[in-house]
Amino acid sequence: MDLLQNFLIAFLFSFLGSIPPGTLNLTVLQLGLEKKINIAWRFAAAAAFIEYPYAWLAVAFESYITASPMVLNNFKLISAVVMIALGGLNIWSAYKPTVFTEKFQQSGFRRGVILGILNPLALPFWIAVTAYLSVQGWIDLTGHVRLHLYLLGVSVGAFSLFMLLAFMAKRMVVILQPRSKVKLVPGIILLALGLYAFVEYLL
Repeated sequence: MDLLQNFLIAFLFSFLGSIPPGTLNLTVLQLGLEKKINIAWRFAAAAAFIEYPYAWLAVAFESYITASPMVLNNFKLISAVVMIALGGLNIWSAYKPTVFTEKFQQSGFRRGVILGILNPLALPFWIAVTAYLSVQGWIDLTGHVRLHLYLLGVSVGAFSLFMLLAFMAKRMVVILQPRSKVKLVPGIILLALGLYAFVEYLL
């Protein structure tokens, strides 16, 4: 199997898998709406970097994680709490910014690392995707080179999608009124997704 195939397949699935609304891409979207492209670059780089170890853990501990429903359920709960907290923080900071919220909103790499770590749904996602791709024979993870090309594709795919979102949001906000409430949209979506995930966890 061509070594480059591992990278390209991982890139494609990472790019497409980062499209559904979540903590990371909505944060990047918000940065784009606020025209903070430099911060978005650093955030995207950090968040994509965190995807690397998550994908590695998915490959290394697939059998253990899939055999433990309690672990997967806790991922859902943590994700719900994080999205609700961040959604509330985004909306709150838009109306009543504090020193903490302003510093957090202005941070780039550190913010990306924190939110990347607090995105545990990446682990079950890459477990499912890696298992599927392996069964289909589309990837070969034997050997360190093949494995790390796959993981690199995961990070680069996520980074590419994040930056595309940031640039699209920057162009969109120019069309809309500068003082519109469009910057509240990512926070509202995060809050709604978090509440939905929490209700789903309780049920």
